[in-house]
Amino acid sequence: MKKLRDYEQDLMFKTLISTLKTRFPAETVSAHCDGPCGVYDPSSARIAAEAVVSMTKKLLDLEVPNPSDKDAVVKYHNTFSRYVQIKEEQAQITKDELLILWTDYFKPVHLEKYPDLHDTFWKAAKLCSASKVEVSLEHANELMAAVEKIHNMFWESKDRNVPWYKAS
Repeated sequence: MKKLRDYEQDLMFKTLISTLKTRFPAETVSAHCDGPCGVYDPSSARIAAEAVVSMTKKLLDLEVPNPSDKDAVVKYHNTFSRYVQIKEEQAQITKDELLILWTDYFKPVHLEKYPDLHDTFWKAAKLCSASKVEVSLEHANELMAAVEKIHNMFWESKDRNVPWYKAS
């Protein structure tokens, strides 16, 4: 008896939904990207890349303590490992944000205007990886330059002039 009641309720619900769809049809919409316009912005990649540069500088500036000063050595290792963790985390965030732009926002039509689009993103993703593997200010700065180039491509593709700036 319960199964029959559940079946009847299910049928009534489906009939109600079908009737609503027929009486109030939804408009057909389309988008050039996977999300609604306005959700994509390269600024999050810039912020994360800036953190990579900042942590790389901090790592390179750390003074190695005298090995006989146990407290200083422990503090050094703790600080070093925290900077590395942040650097690697932010490099991954940068990569994730860039890959979203590359795969979800940019479409084949953009290749006409930016023939080096794929190469630019591929190299930027590789710089994210290099920034995780190494403590290289050169690669961190190259990453920032790549993110700036992508920033300019992105806003140009939207016919907007959004200036590039860095927080630091």
